[in-house]
Amino acid sequence: MRRLPLISFFLGLLLAACGGEDNPRVARVEGEIEGLGDDTLLVVGMDRLFDRVDTLIVHDGRFADTIPVDTLVGVRLLFGDGTDYPLYLDRRQRIRISGSADNLRALQVDGNLSNEEQTAFLAELAALPAPSDTAVQRRAADFIRRHPASLVSLWLLERYFVQVPEPDLGRIDSLVEPLVGDLKDRPLANELMTLLEDRDKLSKGRSFPFVQTTDSLGKRITRTQFKDQYILVHVWASWDEASRAFNDSLRALHRRQKRNKDFAMLGVSLDTDRAMWLDAVRRDTLEWKQGCDLRGWDSDVVKRCYIYEIPFSVLVNPRGRVVGVNLPLAQVEEEIKED
Repeated sequence: MRRLPLISFFLGLLLAACGGEDNPRVARVEGEIEGLGDDTLLVVGMDRLFDRVDTLIVHDGRFADTIPVDTLVGVRLLFGDGTDYPLYLDRRQRIRISGSADNLRALQVDGNLSNEEQTAFLAELAALPAPSDTAVQRRAADFIRRHPASLVSLWLLERYFVQVPEPDLGRIDSLVEPLVGDLKDRPLANELMTLLEDRDKLSKGRSFPFVQTTDSLGKRITRTQFKDQYILVHVWASWDEASRAFNDSLRALHRRQKRNKDFAMLGVSLDTDRAMWLDAVRRDTLEWKQGCDLRGWDSDVVKRCYIYEIPFSVLVNPRGRVVGVNLPLAQVEEEIKED
């Protein structure tokens, strides 16, 4: 991984300290995370109000930089181990982050009300002894009802109610209803509801949409190239911890089925860095066909398959019909055996 020379790092700190807060269109982000060492953190927007990827260079666990913003936005701070931590940035604000690399899910973040509310909520969860999913949802719902104007409420909706195997649309509607108008009008709120309403378009028996991606040689890959085969399309990313864990199970499935000419697998990465994608393919020994258009959450497969979480998989039969979404891999093998 490319490192920032030491002198450049401290020069960057000096320049940021001198001018960052005076710039009306930037937020200053600084942190000290014990044990993090040297790294490059990615800053990815939660929605199109922050539609790019920025980086934070870490040296000996410390980082500081300014990030251009025009209004209050939600972003995801992506660590090298795949941890995804939400932050809230607004112009002229100084956001301070502290914690330990041993527990990146429990950072201390301050600098504005949204970050402080979220830090308090996550600390409350961390204090619970092995809470059930139901207990966590109950606390998240209580927070949303008590904070109808907080951007944190949208993140809680996504994390604990939308990104679950069986989203309860009625319950989500009831939690969205009391949110104040400005929050409801944010792109993230609209995208969450649209994604939920579109879920049935990928239900069993529906035609699988035309999707395309690009392999490591720059050649186009489409589903139609897998003629007369079942195909398991799985969507992942090198920076997502759950994706990397799921790759272990997929590798075992591939070993069992690689001689089956009626079955194929296609991996589609949401990476935006080509080197990181190819390194993960190599490290995880993904020997089946892989593609990535380097557009992250703006990838073609995300838009056409209404993907809101990864890892994501869909099994398509030889006639191009959806067999199931996020099926257990044992069920995938049963489906391709029964045809």
